[in-house]
Amino acid sequence: MNRCFLLLSISLLICTNCAVIRPGEAGVKQTLGKFSDKVATQGTVFYNPFTSKVIKESTQTNNIKLILSLPSKEGLSVNSEISILYRLEQHKIPSVLENLGQDYESIITSVFRSASSDVCAKFYAKDMHSGMRATIEEEIKAKMKGNLEKQADGIELIAVLMKSIQLPSGLARSIERKLQAEQDAMRMKFVIEQAKLEADRKIINAKGERDAQKILSEGLTQEIIKIRSIEAFNKLSESPNSKIILTDGKTPFLIDTED
Repeated sequence: MNRCFLLLSISLLICTNCAVIRPGEAGVKQTLGKFSDKVATQGTVFYNPFTSKVIKESTQTNNIKLILSLPSKEGLSVNSEISILYRLEQHKIPSVLENLGQDYESIITSVFRSASSDVCAKFYAKDMHSGMRATIEEEIKAKMKGNLEKQADGIELIAVLMKSIQLPSGLARSIERKLQAEQDAMRMKFVIEQAKLEADRKIINAKGERDAQKILSEGLTQEIIKIRSIEAFNKLSESPNSKIILTDGKTPFLIDTED
């Protein structure tokens, strides 16, 4: 029985003396308060539970979500949902834990609040709702990176994303009216251009008809007019129907030369 108890004690001691590192994690052994420079990845790490412990941290991409009121250049407050994407650099985890501790996310959040206020204060509120948003995000990310590197090296900022931008109601209505006016102006410009094209088409057609009439009139001599008149009377004379021809005395008559 003593032997069974001894084996059970040894088994429990072994189980409490190891830590399992899963995929997407890294483990750092802390002995008497000092972090080891060696970072353990997937597998089992054995340690002395009386003097050491293993701290496990995620090496995957993490997302910190915040809802903040950001200042603008004109002094307005813009509400936005923020996502900060980051991950820990595996071989630098001991430096992060030593300088920032395990509550490093609160440090990242504080650094973001400071950087976002400084950057957003240089832009107008409408810029946060337009194509300038990507520029603002990149500037915040760059400023955060500089501030974090002063405190600890090992946090890789992947992206700062500003989502669900909510402008002050008065400004939002002004922007909507401006956009509507711009759309109306573009539509009117299109109508005017179409009208100009139609006018140009009519002018071209009129010039073509005028030129055709001019050419035709220049080619109509008196002799041609007499020939055309004779041809017309000949056609009338060949018709079997009775007819009355009225002339002004100048139009040539069809005369039988034998009479």
